[in-house]
Amino acid sequence: MAAETFDCRVAFAETLLALAESDPRVVAVANDSIGSSNLKEFKKRFPGRLVNVGIAEQNMVGVSAGLALAGLLPFTCGASCFITGRALEQIKADIAYSNHNVKLCGMSSGMAYGELGPTHHSIEDFAWTRAIANLTVIVPADPIETAQCVRVAAAHDGPVFLRLSRLPVPIVHGADYQFQIGRAATLREGVHITLIAAGVMVPRALQAADLLAGDGISAAVLNMSTIRPLDRGAVVAAARRGPIVTVEEHTVHGGLGGAVAEVVVQEHPVKMRLIGVPGTFAPTGSSTFLFEHFGLTAVGIRDVARELLA
Repeated sequence: MAAETFDCRVAFAETLLALAESDPRVVAVANDSIGSSNLKEFKKRFPGRLVNVGIAEQNMVGVSAGLALAGLLPFTCGASCFITGRALEQIKADIAYSNHNVKLCGMSSGMAYGELGPTHHSIEDFAWTRAIANLTVIVPADPIETAQCVRVAAAHDGPVFLRLSRLPVPIVHGADYQFQIGRAATLREGVHITLIAAGVMVPRALQAADLLAGDGISAAVLNMSTIRPLDRGAVVAAARRGPIVTVEEHTVHGGLGGAVAEVVVQEHPVKMRLIGVPGTFAPTGSSTFLFEHFGLTAVGIRDVARELLA
């Protein structure tokens, strides 16, 4: 029987509502994305604390910086491909460089908008955002982690980019899990190889570890939910165990795999494979088709791990 799956945007919206009830500084800013960002209830409950700037992402980020400068705590929501791709200069200058306390929420990230094509795919956002100084980059793997990430982001004094998917995911964390910025979570112990994944790829990495166990291969699984700052200690520990496979719903250039490789090559060189979109635009098609096309499946991960060990 398949595990029950959930939309992390629901956990995001419920947690944001709870924060707004307890903290009058919390406001939401959107770019005509109230529905896709699950902000309808927020608008109903706090109509004076939601700013819809329309399809104007650069303006949206600038407005958010102004709200933060005025002492408010803006959660700025929009499709990840647009909030990053269209407003990168404003994110760099108005948010990160100016150190304004804005929480950028990139919705429907990765290839969730598969059928809408490359213009709506967000497979470069890790690379763009983790290259910007003073910007914390977080990608939760399930609703439990999403709710905690929203609360931790709100408490964190500084700019944050929170990458959220609309794709349904199972629960991978226990009720006692506690998210910390810059700390990877070990979801499975292993001795032969380590699978380091982020976001919606975490449950697929766990499934791949199950398949590898059937081959007598013991695979550790890490949820690297903070892309910046990266948990360097967890990466080095994984490298000391053996080969590493990174798995991300993102281009292999500059994302999770690149961040891990930067640590490995400097601290403890070891064989690696990077699974993701191989430096191409993703074709138009359903997210299921795209994941299979790029080997972002449990079987695809297993096959890469077996080849690396062989």
